Amino acid sequence: MGSPAVTDGRLLVVGELCVDLIIEIDDDIRFGQHEQIVPRTTLTMGSSSAITACGAAALGTPTRLVSVRGDDTFGVFLEAELAGRGVDTGSVRVDATVPTGASTHLTRPSGDRAILTSMGSIGTVRASDVTAEDLRAASHLHMGSYFLQHSLHADAPVLFRDARAAGLTTSLDGNFDPAERWDCGILDLLPHVDVFFGNEEELTGVTGAIGLDEAVVRALDLMPTGAVVVAKLGGDGAVAASRSDGDTSFVHAGVPPMTGELVDTVGAGDTLAAGFLTGLLQGMSIDAALRLAVACGTASTRGSGGVGAQPDRVTAAALADRVRSASVSSIATR
Repeated sequence: MGSPAVTDGRLLVVGELCVDLIIEIDDDIRFGQHEQIVPRTTLTMGSSSAITACGAAALGTPTRLVSVRGDDTFGVFLEAELAGRGVDTGSVRVDATVPTGASTHLTRPSGDRAILTSMGSIGTVRASDVTAEDLRAASHLHMGSYFLQHSLHADAPVLFRDARAAGLTTSLDGNFDPAERWDCGILDLLPHVDVFFGNEEELTGVTGAIGLDEAVVRALDLMPTGAVVVAKLGGDGAVAASRSDGDTSFVHAGVPPMTGELVDTVGAGDTLAAGFLTGLLQGMSIDAALRLAVACGTASTRGSGGVGAQPDRVTAAALADRVRSASVSSIATR
């Protein structure tokens, strides 16, 4: 499999910014003013877009984030975290009229979790926040958590179209739709998206398909020539699908063996996206980029929160060498 025509350069991430409060639980939550002792609580970087930006920066990819935060304690914390992790925050707008967004994750040892989000600044970034300078300096435009980007929905197709016209490639991670309507104009955006990330629930929800294979085919039908759909499969790794001469081909990369216990899966898919985009930006084939992506996503599960265990380039490359990949006839045969 080949790869979209991406050149080595800067990643521009447009999307939400929030903190994650990770609370590890062993049992069900009990109301009625019961106090429960939990194993650990962690305050860390949250949001799909920012976690992907941090993951790419950790791999050495020059990365700028276009987002919005509040003028509050959480916002100051996030600014410092982003800068400390090498993300360019020059296009992060401070809005003193809203609190910084926050998500509370209740996580189980199995990796399952519930997420409670207060929106605040989430969903307030606008297409007008992306400057001509931002686009000139970038090679690739990525947006995470599409369904939370309320202020971007109307203008996202124009932003992506303009980015592609300026020579950038583009990617989108839909993530979960809290309203479970799976619309908000996302199908109008896909014709301008070169790489589309999603898990089975997200991809079938967006396309209205019955199964994952059908969902991938329907998504590719709407996307530009040479586009890629990356289906995130959790503990089964990931599949990248692309089309050549009308035929859809699939490559599967499995999770590599790792030492250490799984801590949580928060942000693993976002770090996977960072690995895949970094691979493409460095000229890798889809197969090689997918192995790097799965290595990054797997490594991230060994630390608390989305950025606690994101690997650097050397660590990720060594782990990617242990990822087994193969072409498959369908996702179901992986």
